[in-house]
Amino acid sequence: MRTSSGVSIVGRERPKGCSCREGDIAASHAAGTAFGFAPRLCFRLLICLAALIAVPQSVSAADEPKPIQLPPPQTDIGKPLMQALKLRKTSRSFDSKPLPLQELSNLLWAADGINRSDSGKRTAPSAMNWQEIDVYVALPDTLYLYDAKANRLTPVVAKDLREATTTGQAFVKDAPVNLVYVADMTRAMRGSEEDKNFYSAADAGFIAQNVYLYCASQGLATVIRGSVDRASLAQAMKLRPDQKILLAQTVGYPK
Repeated sequence: MRTSSGVSIVGRERPKGCSCREGDIAASHAAGTAFGFAPRLCFRLLICLAALIAVPQSVSAADEPKPIQLPPPQTDIGKPLMQALKLRKTSRSFDSKPLPLQELSNLLWAADGINRSDSGKRTAPSAMNWQEIDVYVALPDTLYLYDAKANRLTPVVAKDLREATTTGQAFVKDAPVNLVYVADMTRAMRGSEEDKNFYSAADAGFIAQNVYLYCASQGLATVIRGSVDRASLAQAMKLRPDQKILLAQTVGYPK
């Protein structure tokens, strides 16, 4: 086959690995010639354009946050319980320095990790062993869900939602970690709605106190917070209607 300019495109002019039909190739050569491009150059331009179109998709996939496998918690560290109770306090002044991954693993295990592998039971009690409280972890780049069974952080939203966890407390947005306690009411299988709400609130409180004691033991600062725009935050976190935000808790190094 020849183009209007008389250049053959059969065999030698088809790019290596090209799956285009000869009619399409002829049309592209004709278009290239009309705009003043040599046929071979036209094919090269098309190949380059195809590569450019493909690149953003691969970059986007590469930029997606990945699950973070946490190191095993260090269960032989920290101050004795009575000293931790003596040091327990609320703080609203935080350094922006990030917590090391090991510290984060220890913190989350203390909050609501599995301390009996044979039964899967947790460091914090829950009504009728519902284990209905999920711990979300808002870090500077991504919102994660703590998976206690796998000891892993699973990405939920690739966005910094730390400031969204407060209604205006300035220290929240720069603190390295903000925990959000969410009750998955599908796991609360017995009792009235009033009972379910009461028990889930108590269960979140147990987790929050565990965090307080861990922070006291390790010299970290923390504050439990109820000032949360729950409707707005639930939308940002992509929660279902049967998931209820209860409390948020800020953690970091003291400033």
